[in-house]
Formats: sequence, structure tokens, C-alpha cells
Amino acid sequence: MWVNLALKTQLDKAVYMAAYELWDLAQTLRTNHTYIDLTHAFHAGQPHFPALPDEKCDRIFTVAEHGFEIDNYQFVGQWGTHVDPPVHFVERARTLDELPVTDMILPLVVLNFTAEVADNPDYSPTVADITAWEARNGRIPEGAFVAFRSDWHKRWPDPAAVANKDANGITRFPGWNVPTVQWLIEERGITAIGHETTDTDPGVVAAQGQLPTELYLLQQDKWQIELLANLDQVPEVGALIVASWPKPQAGTGFPARAFAVLPN
Repeated sequence: MWVNLALKTQLDKAVYMAAYELWDLAQTLRTNHTYIDLTHAFHAGQPHFPALPDEKCDRIFTVAEHGFEIDNYQFVGQWGTHVDPPVHFVERARTLDELPVTDMILPLVVLNFTAEVADNPDYSPTVADITAWEARNGRIPEGAFVAFRSDWHKRWPDPAAVANKDANGITRFPGWNVPTVQWLIEERGITAIGHETTDTDPGVVAAQGQLPTELYLLQQDKWQIELLANLDQVPEVGALIVASWPKPQAGTGFPARAFAVLPN
């Protein structure tokens, strides 16, 4: 079979150069950018949804005795900084192993409501709040990961401080609401949301045994990350989030590792 060697050489060179462009990009990301870890280290006794059991960790092999160390971990999927796929609330919806790796690096939008939360721990952002953010920073990009910054992560790892119960035992912490999340999905086409608290909805709503915003989000085939950390170190606009997690077959949730990438 006759082959145009000149054309083949040109194609090989193009592939070669494209590969090196990716390597150059990786070098640029490593040397010209800052990385912010958005993940809490999980452990027994940490803050968590009250209906969930605590973590157990047993060291079953040690270097001294066996030449290597292995721990046996026992914890629920929704543990620490974790990802909730749609199946978490919706039967036969997408599971963890069905979330594509293309969703694991996204534009990161940080909605800073720390002042509002300081005045009102039950604070929940409105659509007007989001459009005010856009007036300062520009339109939220399609496919973005939208994070609710409340600085609630600073209460970690104190379970009582994170729950923030009042005199009547009602949890008081900030959260999302259905109209705002609906607007983000329908008007801006976001991929996922995240927050620093143990629940999507405000504590006063979660205390009633209802999680309408989380249910709505997952019903729309979106996903989220809960108990994010260090959003105070990330600008409102201009960063990327890289979020990954293990791939359990038909997984309903798992601890995640998330970090932000931003220009120096």
C-alpha cells in the first residue's frame, strides 16, 4: 500500500508537538499557579450528619511486626469532605462510577457570603445575591462548580461548633435554597455546587427532617461536594477546582479530594 511519507511525517510532527504542548501546560500549572487544598482530613469523632455512625480505623498490619502497615477503615460514604452523586437521593440515577472524569476539573465560582452569615447563621443566598456577584465579576460560566463560602470550615473539627445548636437543640447554619439552585441550573447551566456545612439546606430546614434543596439538585442529575475547606483562600473568580474520588461500582457517595488552582 502506497503511503505519502511527507504527509505522514507532518502528521507525526503535529502529534508530537501537541503532546509537548500538554507537557508545557502542566509545567506552567505547576510553576505559575497556586494550589489550595479544599479538603478536610477525615477522622473518627469529626463533624458529620447526626444519623451516621462514627468512623472506625484499626491498624491490622504494622512495619514492626509485618514489614508494612495497613489500616482497616470503616466509614459511611458521606464522610468528611465528600461527593454526593444523584443516586444519593434518587433511585436509578447516576452513581459515582458514572460521573465522568471531564466533570473533575471545572471553573470555580466562589460566592462569598461571610458577612451575611456572620450576621445571620441561617443565611441562604438569593438570586439577587448571585446577580450582584455577576455585576462585580461577570457572568457565571456554563459548566461551573459554584461554591458557597461561609467560613463555616473554620469551626472544624468541633462537632458542636459545626452543628451550632440553639437553646432548643435546633441546628443553625447557612445553606442553599431551591429557587437559587434552580436558577443556577436553568439560567447558568452549572455542573455542581459545594458548601462548607454538613448539609445542603440551612440547619433550621435540615432540623425538620427535610432536605428539599439537596433533593432538587440531585433530581436534576447534578452532584455536590459537602464540607469544603479553605474557600477563604480562593478568589471569587478566576480559579479552577479539581475534584476527584474513588470509583466504587454503583457508589452512592465517598470522601473526595478537592483543590483549587489559581494564578500566582
